Amino acid sequence: MKRLLPLALLLLVITPFAGAWAQNRDVPYWASMRAEKVNMRVGPSAEYRIDWVYQRKGLPVKVVRVMEGWRLIEDPDGARGWVVARLLTPERGAIVIGEGLMPIRDAAGSSARLKWNAEPGVVGTLGKCEDGWCEFNAGGHAGWAPQDRLWGSGEP
Repeated sequence: MKRLLPLALLLLVITPFAGAWAQNRDVPYWASMRAEKVNMRVGPSAEYRIDWVYQRKGLPVKVVRVMEGWRLIEDPDGARGWVVARLLTPERGAIVIGEGLMPIRDAAGSSARLKWNAEPGVVGTLGKCEDGWCEFNAGGHAGWAPQDRLWGSGEP
């Protein structure tokens, strides 16, 4: 039991930082908002002023720079700013872009059966992509979507 105590304490200390460590990789890369509310700042510190407040858990962002627990991100509108790394997750998300409704089909391909339509701005999780189509799940509604209508798919 005495041998397990130091290990348990170590795990307790490092677990909150695991998400940030997982994001220490080559940039650019895709990430998503982990929290319902995320402050974007003009610099990599809590001392910098807040430029924007995101209120969209799962929103995909492109991480373009890494600095000591902070990430310089680019959002779907092209805005850039700094967020705390722990408020991002490496899980892939996507947001519907473009004009009009986007078809969600039951298989990859424009001839597959239409399951539902998604409006621009809908955020969901991204699965695998193949031949210009991606698995997309928005609130439990899953199917295949055209890759060119999903910001957050492809190479960052």
